[in-house]
Amino acid sequence: MHQPATAPARTRRVWPAVVADVLSVLVFTVVGTINHATSGDLAHVALVGLPFLVALALGWLVVRAWRAPARPWPTGVAVWGTTVVVGLALRPLFVGGLAPSFAVVTAAFLAATLLGWRAVASLVARRAA
Repeated sequence: MHQPATAPARTRRVWPAVVADVLSVLVFTVVGTINHATSGDLAHVALVGLPFLVALALGWLVVRAWRAPARPWPTGVAVWGTTVVVGLALRPLFVGGLAPSFAVVTAAFLAATLLGWRAVASLVARRAA
């Protein structure tokens, strides 16, 4: 019979996933502000990234991502979808404006990163098994 993971073992699995997801959103934010030559100060980067970090946290809560944080499906897809949809909905409240092209780039970049690291982790885990 399968034994549930102990709390320390579960924590060791969750924190790398949290860090990978947060880094994905932060890289998206920093690269975007650099590419668009917007204010590079920390406050501006924080304002641009905050709606997506809030949405990421909501995605984790909705899907209970801590139960299987590295699974591309359904965890990764649900976290990605929530981060994109809620982040784009919140963005105008923080920095204004929302161009359709920004929504497409947001969805693509966050899919590549939030789903990408999970796909790599799944492949590594499968090969190790």
